Amino acid sequence: MVTARKRTEARKSISPKPDSKNRTDSKNEEELKSKPEEEEYSDVLCEKCGSGHRPAELLLCDKCDRGFHLFCLSPILAAVPKGSWFCSSCSHQKKLTNFPLVQTKIVDFFRIQRCSNPAEKLSQDCRKRRKRTSGLVVSKKRRKLLAFSPSEDSDRRLEQMASLATALTATGAEFSNELTYVPGMAPRSANRAVLERDGMQVMSKDDRKTLNLCKNMMERGEWPPLKVVFDSREGFTVEADRPIRDLTIITEYVGDVDYLKNHEDDDGDSMMTLLTASDPSKNLVICPDKRSNIARFINGINNHTRDGRKKKNVKCVRFDVNGECRVLLIASRDIKKGERLYYDYNGYENEYPTQHFI
Repeated sequence: MVTARKRTEARKSISPKPDSKNRTDSKNEEELKSKPEEEEYSDVLCEKCGSGHRPAELLLCDKCDRGFHLFCLSPILAAVPKGSWFCSSCSHQKKLTNFPLVQTKIVDFFRIQRCSNPAEKLSQDCRKRRKRTSGLVVSKKRRKLLAFSPSEDSDRRLEQMASLATALTATGAEFSNELTYVPGMAPRSANRAVLERDGMQVMSKDDRKTLNLCKNMMERGEWPPLKVVFDSREGFTVEADRPIRDLTIITEYVGDVDYLKNHEDDDGDSMMTLLTASDPSKNLVICPDKRSNIARFINGINNHTRDGRKKKNVKCVRFDVNGECRVLLIASRDIKKGERLYYDYNGYENEYPTQHFI
């Protein structure tokens, strides 16, 4: 029942450019015109893998003229761009700097509720949570969702929050833990689960309580045991910072809600399907480019291979929550500490090309 669509940043396909350098000085213009495009650029090699294979998926930087495969870039790209494209060396991206590990700055960044004695309150909350979650574990056979268990070390939680703040700051996004509805985009009234074409799971009362518990814990600074790390091949990605049990709520997928028709040709990042209506004009998506949480940085897997499917440890599920569509990322098996989180962007429709996902 889940559909997710990963969009890409602006890209550029290989095509003859009026201002491009002459790559075959020994050939005259007439000979170049008579050659097929792939043969004309047969000397272009990917700067990452060193291969010239699959020339249709080689991009040329508009500044340095070097070539890069779509699937060798980080993040991996699924489509060629419209307009200009520049490689990372020519895009003048700011150097990644870590968010300062200062409690007051992190508290303000995530708008965490302050309390008079945080240590004492955390101890009390942990005891309460253990009592609550024990019943959920016993009821696992009824497929009830579990609340995450935050790291008990407050310094560790600060590190986890700082890692997310670093990634959000680097991508120019604000932190949000709720779906947002902004003027000029889809109104909240458009988010009606009853419009879903194929139907979706209705979240039970117990699961709603568990979801609310997770939200409340985060508001108090009791963070999910997750860290955002930067990988040279995968870009920003998420690791479990302690063991996570099967059926645990990882996070909710959030961002600005809008109609899909307004974003069909967008070059943004990580757009997620929220509502697939019988009337295509009412289809909704979540756009996390400006406001988002850690869900944006959890990576997809290559669902076209057995090894890719084995990496999947998170499932993406759309729920009817009090009449509204919501998207949750849930652990699909026990996850070990240090294991990276992956889920299938395609869900059941297999519409997004993931052949080249790592």
